[in-house]
Amino acid sequence: MPSRLRGVLAPVLLAACVPASGGRGWECIAPAAAGGGWDLTCRSVGEVLRVMGLSPGLVRTTNLPGAGGGVAFANAVAQRNEDPTVLIAASPSTTLRLAQGQYGSLTEDDVLWVGAVGAEYGVLAVATDAPWNDLGALLEAWRRDAGSIVVSGGSAVAGQDHMKVLLLAYRAGIDPKRIRYVPFDGGGEAMTALLGGFVQVFSGEASEVEGQLAAGRMRVLTVLAPERLAGPLAGVPTAHEAGIDVDWVTWRGFYVPGGIGDERYHEWVDIMSRVGASPEWETARRANRLEPFFMVGSEFDAFVKRQVQDFRDMSREIGLIE
Repeated sequence: MPSRLRGVLAPVLLAACVPASGGRGWECIAPAAAGGGWDLTCRSVGEVLRVMGLSPGLVRTTNLPGAGGGVAFANAVAQRNEDPTVLIAASPSTTLRLAQGQYGSLTEDDVLWVGAVGAEYGVLAVATDAPWNDLGALLEAWRRDAGSIVVSGGSAVAGQDHMKVLLLAYRAGIDPKRIRYVPFDGGGEAMTALLGGFVQVFSGEASEVEGQLAAGRMRVLTVLAPERLAGPLAGVPTAHEAGIDVDWVTWRGFYVPGGIGDERYHEWVDIMSRVGASPEWETARRANRLEPFFMVGSEFDAFVKRQVQDFRDMSREIGLIE
């Protein structure tokens, strides 16, 4: 293994028109433990592939946690580089870490980006007895005394949930270094901390808060979407409505090993196009509370590479990297 790859690893989803290598079935790599967004992405798309008859039987989901997706990314590069039967789940967590250099010398150019099939949008929420009824009131409180407000999230420091808040503060003219953030092992623990009174604000995804919102335990102050969402959060204003130009789209998608060649790559793009256009995926997407967000092939590749650069610029703006 080249020295630049030491300390990292990973595999992923196995495709329809792509022949199985060595007699193996298809595999989807979820770069985290079972139960998270990457795991859900693999299992839901894998099931649609099976139901549509695009895969040779069941699509096996393999959980390969470590280094915020870095273990899986490095494995795809070092161990599975020419394997056309593996698909790896990805999200902005992947591109954010690439932007911040958290995968060592590995870059977004080391793999091939297939497509995204759905998305969630970021939210900020508080307990129902919190003193802030809207984003403007929270921002004003941050300006007065940022140290008195602690934000919880289900990602690590400098991860997605943290970055949402830092970016929001920065765009609102608040020094992001003043924002206090406590990471938890998943959104459930972060919400428990909020409801227990240990923190004052929760940073997460729309789907995470719907249950607590319906139970009357939480109030959502803003959604970080281009426009208001449908469904339970239809009444929640966007950050844009408060005059803050911030969106946070948590897309769900896939990449494949970089050495599989153009023909195999375009077969994957065709497979994902068929999945995204199918009624089976529409049903699965709604069941998984994902918003429509579909992009494949060269368009998705350009989107990912632009996002990595945007995140790199953001991270420099906020002072997380030099």
